[in-house]
Amino acid sequence: MGRTSLEDYPQVESIQLDTTTPGDSSLSPDIDIDSENEHGVSLPPVDTGRDAMLFLAACTIIECLVWGFPFAFGIFQNYYSTHAPFMGSSSIAAIGTTAMGTMYLSAPFVFPLMRMYPKQNRYGPTAGLLIMCIALALSSFSQTVWHLILTQGVLFAIGGSICYGPCILYMDEWFVKRKGLAFGVMWSGTGIGGFAIPMLLEFLLGRYGLRTTLRIWAVALFVLTIPVVYFIKPRLPMTTGVKFQLSKLSFIFDRSFMLFQLANIVEALGFFMPGLYLPSYATSTLGSEAFPAALTVLAVNVASVFGCIAMGMLVDRFHVTTCLMISAVGAAVGAFLLWGFATNMAVLYIFCVMYGLFAGSYTSAWTGIIRTVVSKPSPANTTGGGSTFDPFMVFGYLAAGRGIGNVVSGPLSEVLVKGTPWQGQAFGGYGSGYGPVIAFTGITAIAGGASFLCKRVGWM
Repeated sequence: MGRTSLEDYPQVESIQLDTTTPGDSSLSPDIDIDSENEHGVSLPPVDTGRDAMLFLAACTIIECLVWGFPFAFGIFQNYYSTHAPFMGSSSIAAIGTTAMGTMYLSAPFVFPLMRMYPKQNRYGPTAGLLIMCIALALSSFSQTVWHLILTQGVLFAIGGSICYGPCILYMDEWFVKRKGLAFGVMWSGTGIGGFAIPMLLEFLLGRYGLRTTLRIWAVALFVLTIPVVYFIKPRLPMTTGVKFQLSKLSFIFDRSFMLFQLANIVEALGFFMPGLYLPSYATSTLGSEAFPAALTVLAVNVASVFGCIAMGMLVDRFHVTTCLMISAVGAAVGAFLLWGFATNMAVLYIFCVMYGLFAGSYTSAWTGIIRTVVSKPSPANTTGGGSTFDPFMVFGYLAAGRGIGNVVSGPLSEVLVKGTPWQGQAFGGYGSGYGPVIAFTGITAIAGGASFLCKRVGWM
């Protein structure tokens, strides 16, 4: 891997990591993995030890709570659609897509600010947590859907991005050789939250109603998160801010990144559709009751926990294009053969588990994409010292690409199911009225692994 500018870490001695092994998944190569810095200050070890494990556990909890709430929006969407004063609004779905889309799309703006003002990052988790709690409290007073879009959508997402950003930034300091596994463990928190939070919210809504539920969750979010905020801290001594340079965005025009990003966006277009339509498919096509139908989404989320961890281990050992192809083939086979021909709930549950394992783990391969892009020499680097690409900006734009797919997938899915196409004209799921969604999910899943072929034909 090429080296980034030493100005990023001026107070520590750095070593150049071996670039020949596929398992080197460090985002930034200039990370001190020795136990002392140049001033003789003892540093906690990377990849292991109590401090690293506490940091990883804290990040996983924050991942679970910050991202788990937007992934649980289906519970609120059903409630809003059937209760006054929001019942009958055509904009209810925009609340959830605004929240998740804003969190993804804000990454290219949040990370440069964090790099420019590193001393303020220490307060990011606390500040973001307070913003999220305020957003939930304000949303409990909402009377119209646009109030909910501003509070549950925009404001909650801004707070979530500020709270979550330091987890990504500091992960690079705490984990080097096991970075892929560490990110996989952290990202599995989304699956945990996507399983536990919907059930809790469903119970609270049924017992206490919307406004009390939102206030209870605001308090619970604060109580559950504030104890772990302390452990979201840097391993290395504080450095001066890094001046933002447009030259560090030149990776956007790098052919390898463009191919990775294109596959990333296309995969995201279909990734979110099963979460939108699995419950309704189970009820309308297979005649399932409401609770077994809801379990389909929970099964996807639980399986993604194990998928993220497994993908994190794979990306530490194999080239990222191989890992992406594994994810793509598993997800596509599940969509085409299992969901496409599902005529009973047992087969549908098998699909949910398979889809969660393979498609749910796709983003855990991002560390390998970042490693590949950052290891290439930057055109702006005229000193011959290697890449000057900022790995956190690469991460930010990958997140933005997924955000684009997330935002577009909602209205696109409505077009695919409009008029229940193919209904009665094909077998199984293909003839259920959801056939185009199933086919599109499989096609975009396999497209997510296109970089495997691109590498073998010499395009990257």
